[in-house]
Amino acid sequence: MMKEQVETLVIGAGQAGLAMSHMLTQRGCEHLVLERRRIAERWRAERWDGLRFQFPNWSVRLPDFPLRHCAPDEFATSREIVDFLVAYAGAVAAPVCCGVAVTQLRCRGDRRGFAAETTHGLVEAANVVVATGPYQRPIIPALLDPAVGFQLHASRYVRPEQLPPGAVLIIGSGASGVQIAEELVRAGRHVYLSVGHHRRMPRRYRGRDLMWWLCELGLDQTPVERRGPDRSLPLITGAYGGHTIDFRNLAKQGVRLLGHAKAAHDGWLDFAPDLAATLAHGDATYAGFLEIADAHVAHNALDMPQDPTAHATLQDPPTLSAPVGRLDLRSAGIGSVIWATGYCFDFSWIDIPVLDVDGNPIHRRGVTNVTGLYFLGLPWLSRMNSSFLSGVGQDAAELANYIAGEKSGRRSNADDFRRLSTGAI
Repeated sequence: MMKEQVETLVIGAGQAGLAMSHMLTQRGCEHLVLERRRIAERWRAERWDGLRFQFPNWSVRLPDFPLRHCAPDEFATSREIVDFLVAYAGAVAAPVCCGVAVTQLRCRGDRRGFAAETTHGLVEAANVVVATGPYQRPIIPALLDPAVGFQLHASRYVRPEQLPPGAVLIIGSGASGVQIAEELVRAGRHVYLSVGHHRRMPRRYRGRDLMWWLCELGLDQTPVERRGPDRSLPLITGAYGGHTIDFRNLAKQGVRLLGHAKAAHDGWLDFAPDLAATLAHGDATYAGFLEIADAHVAHNALDMPQDPTAHATLQDPPTLSAPVGRLDLRSAGIGSVIWATGYCFDFSWIDIPVLDVDGNPIHRRGVTNVTGLYFLGLPWLSRMNSSFLSGVGQDAAELANYIAGEKSGRRSNADDFRRLSTGAI
């Protein structure tokens, strides 16, 4: 039977919620984890069959629990990540109740703790950790009429055979859009890819994976206060053995590159003439990273061979000099449109003033100004690797310390929120 009162309620049983559970258990803090469906639900239901994890097996770990593997430099499937998270939940004996959705979270009438309305009744808690992750509500821009052709968000894509005959237009060139484009063109489909702002990175450089470089250079520990204006994540893939993403190489394989989609009318889509500038920006971030890595090798006299292939430049596709400004979906033979346009938060069920006008959580390193309420697993929660599977444990440990401190009466969220905002902590 589900508890009706608990010291700490953790909402979500993905990587963040499970890591939080482990950290609370280590500190002797009673807690309960509620999961709307199953452990690692989004890995089960919102990933396509051919997906490979973006980080190599050797780097995949949660606190006290590395991924078991026999191929350190390969990339796990979605099923392997699900099995890893389920095994972790068992190893840390996480008290998870599956099939219980939280429909409303509010402060108790006496302002001492919280009341969570769920599909299985009311749960009251002194502390709440919202660990539902960043992938909540799929974004589909209001460009095309939903009645125009076969359309779906990337989270609903499963395999090439799922799509009707004809060419495929993919709007969005993040990790999902690029991997799906490559899978489709390898399956013999004619693919159009609308390319947006991105940060291109090498999959491997001078014999080491990007994850090794991020750790070696300390970039994964970059605090949120030093985050630059470019908010995009590194564009990398673990598909087909893991390789560096180069849009020119995709074009060489047959993908037709377009600028970013800006308008639609009567079955037509208009694209901005920004493809060359967008690729140039991605190339600049790529080259800048190689320069940083080379400087680090030289400064520390590391025995790492040169990597001339990483500096090679492929030929520009024709669409750079003659970009497509308008596309007639029917005459182009496009049978389906995939919106690889990301996600937005959906915290509409939180009836507590900790969200801004756009619905984004207001916090400092996961700590809100409402005592006992925390967020975990969000991009750049405290540092670059906050939303990485291998990095979420750091934030979980820090928040568990806050909760243990509250339990002993030593801390107040409001005070710490102010200190974190001024950098005093």
